[in-house]
Amino acid sequence: MNVSLTVWLLTVAALCVLVAVDFFIGRKPHEVSLREAGTWTVVWIVLACLFGVGLAFYGGGGPAGEFFAGYITEKSLSVDNLFVFVLIMAKFAVPSQYQQRVLMIGVLMALVLRAGFIAVGAAIISAFSWVFYLFGAFLIWTAWKLIQDARKEEHEEEYQENTLLKAVERRFGVADRYHGTKLWVEQNGKRVMTPMLVVMLAIGSTDVLFALDSIPAIYGLTQDPYIVFTANAFALMGLRQLYFLIGGLLKKLVHLSYGLSVILGFIGVKLVLHALHESGVHVPEISIPFSLGFIVLVLTVTTFTSLRAARKREDEVSRGA
Repeated sequence: MNVSLTVWLLTVAALCVLVAVDFFIGRKPHEVSLREAGTWTVVWIVLACLFGVGLAFYGGGGPAGEFFAGYITEKSLSVDNLFVFVLIMAKFAVPSQYQQRVLMIGVLMALVLRAGFIAVGAAIISAFSWVFYLFGAFLIWTAWKLIQDARKEEHEEEYQENTLLKAVERRFGVADRYHGTKLWVEQNGKRVMTPMLVVMLAIGSTDVLFALDSIPAIYGLTQDPYIVFTANAFALMGLRQLYFLIGGLLKKLVHLSYGLSVILGFIGVKLVLHALHESGVHVPEISIPFSLGFIVLVLTVTTFTSLRAARKREDEVSRGA
């Protein structure tokens, strides 16, 4: 689509308003109930659907299909992020009433950082068409790695701080306890970070690693930076509520890694075919309607088999007890 600067500014402004409303409603530290999380999850999904319908009205079925395919893919990859978020919360022993604030700021940081990745990706794609080969190969390799990790069950049970986070902690120091929602406090005559700020940085910086998979993946579905940005924005902005809504369900999604590996591998093949087509090689290209249907089918089957396997495991444990 030919998106003007005015439309970009209006879109960003509208998203900022939504974030401000969300922040205002959840400004007081509190434990998020299932009802609250469910309500806001539905709100964000409805808003994403309305945006997609608006794209269909103004840009046609093609851009709308690309948005929904990208949104569903980013949402499913975001669910995988929640596993790590749970580990981060446990690592830093975040009190339950502060978790929603941590996630809100962490997700906003992730959105800003992803906007940078999206801009860089758009610039690279416009200058070098061969980058699709790299994106495709990277996604296929990532898909294989996901399968290998799932088979070996090498999921870390404890979050390991990354190098950047450790460097920041050494530079500024960290308080020995939480001080409400404060990010900086005076301790022994020195201004230091609170654990609240550290865990926010942990979530924001960790998402950068996930972006290395998700940004190439969505560029495999659309090359429109506007659709890439909005699909990422809607997927991330509902992530906080989804964390509280399906937190207990995450452990039951035992086949999620397999489903995501299939999706990433599929998009990787789609990117390679697109690159070959751009190079003048006569190969079939995978359409957006087919891609959307395939992604939805894989996620549906993965969810069904995961819940079935989890229930079977629970039955075996109960019989053994």
